[in-house]
Amino acid sequence: MSKKICLLGDFAIGKTSLTMRFSRQTFSDKYLTTVGVKIDSKLVDIPDHQTIKLVIWDIAGSDAFTTTDENYLRGAAGVLLVADGCRKNTLSSVMNLRQIVLDVVGDCPMVVAVNKVDLKSQWEVDRSDIIKLQKKGLIIYKTSAKTGENVDVVFNQLASLLIAR
Repeated sequence: MSKKICLLGDFAIGKTSLTMRFSRQTFSDKYLTTVGVKIDSKLVDIPDHQTIKLVIWDIAGSDAFTTTDENYLRGAAGVLLVADGCRKNTLSSVMNLRQIVLDVVGDCPMVVAVNKVDLKSQWEVDRSDIIKLQKKGLIIYKTSAKTGENVDVVFNQLASLLIAR
């Protein structure tokens, strides 16, 4: 079984780094600007002996979501919304992007990764911010593309939600 998932979020929050950590177990400190979309894939084994191929569409971050970006979303089975824990304002973007996904794709599995948890001294997101998002029905993980913390977990959670549908 193969499923398209999209990574969405503002620029420079670590979408490409999360994808690289998950699909290739690598990380680079160099900022890699995504132009348009980057596509990768990985087979994921779900505990009940099912395997799913995630086709990961890493969509370029920007301040405004365009019609082209909406076209990249079409056909998505699930979405990983990414925020930067060192930039609290990216949580608002996650909520805006969630609504765009609902408008374009409809109801589909969505998980939130609040990335860069390894940068503790720069962290701006507190527990109450996370709770607010959880009350809106979102599943949230603090991740670090640099250390790998919760990266496999967040993708595996999304894969499990896709299989459960």
